[in-house]
Amino acid sequence: MTSWADNITAKTISLLEVSQMEAGRHLQETRNQTRISDFLLLGFSEHPEQQPLLFGLFLAMYLVTVLGNLLIILAIGSDQHLHTPMYFFLANLSFIDTCFSCTIVPNLLMNIHTWHHTISHTGCLVQMYFFMALTLLDDFLLAVMAYDRYVAICLPLHYTMIMCPQRCLLLVTVSWLCSHFLAFSLTLLMSQFSFCASHSIPHFFCDLLPLLRLTCSDTHVFHITMFSEAALSGVVPLTCVLVSYVHIIHTILRVPSAGGKHRVFSTCGSHLSVVTLFYGTVFLVYFQPSSSYSADTGMVASVMYTMVTPMLNPFIYSLRNRDMKGALRRLFGRRKYSTQ
Repeated sequence: MTSWADNITAKTISLLEVSQMEAGRHLQETRNQTRISDFLLLGFSEHPEQQPLLFGLFLAMYLVTVLGNLLIILAIGSDQHLHTPMYFFLANLSFIDTCFSCTIVPNLLMNIHTWHHTISHTGCLVQMYFFMALTLLDDFLLAVMAYDRYVAICLPLHYTMIMCPQRCLLLVTVSWLCSHFLAFSLTLLMSQFSFCASHSIPHFFCDLLPLLRLTCSDTHVFHITMFSEAALSGVVPLTCVLVSYVHIIHTILRVPSAGGKHRVFSTCGSHLSVVTLFYGTVFLVYFQPSSSYSADTGMVASVMYTMVTPMLNPFIYSLRNRDMKGALRRLFGRRKYSTQ
């Protein structure tokens, strides 16, 4: 009788242990589906032999980007001749490019140097937020700069009245507010997703599309919001740029002298080069179906608009702009004189 009771007790305990294990496993699976504590940024880790070369290359590009853009801001701020709407917008663009590089590159350099490729869930969302906000801000500001060139070339007699300091400040402020609002709405939606698949991101930073491919939540609302914001923040500014340059080109063709045409076109050639470089790389990554997204193509294009474009902007604006070259010469001349 005692043996039978002991058997019943042992079986009951075994059943309880199995139930507890199943409950524990179910709870763990639920937690895994609900939230991933960190992500793994694979980046360029598939090529370990190239890590030292990539580290040196990206570090050099980062230093050139930061120093070049800060030099542009310093030259514009210290030269009274450049206190105009055009250079006010250019100083803002240089500041945005500096912040943009600081959002992506330092974390990438640390990952390459330490071989520690993890990033927390919160850190990933924060990086994605600032990346999107600064990208959208770049987009809006390029449209504002195109409008400024349109007014300067097509409506020169009304330029001072239209592009007054209050309006310039309003255009920049609205661009900042719109970009951060749009980025915050997408980040808020992303923060509510569950990630039950692999937590490895085949990218070197927390970009939108690679993260979206890891979620197992319903992304219908997110896709509607994303495409709506893409129309607002992509198509509308690009249309503004294209319309502005159609009017600019039409005005340039009506200028009688070849020297006059060259002089007018040189004032907007730098901006047109930056616009082409920016939109070309962005369209390559984001304006394609998510099903056909390629991680390798996405990383190469991302290097272009996260590192190459911000690095080239100071050279494009300084080497092709007579006023900027003069301001830089005066800046270095003043510093050389003050050190003697």
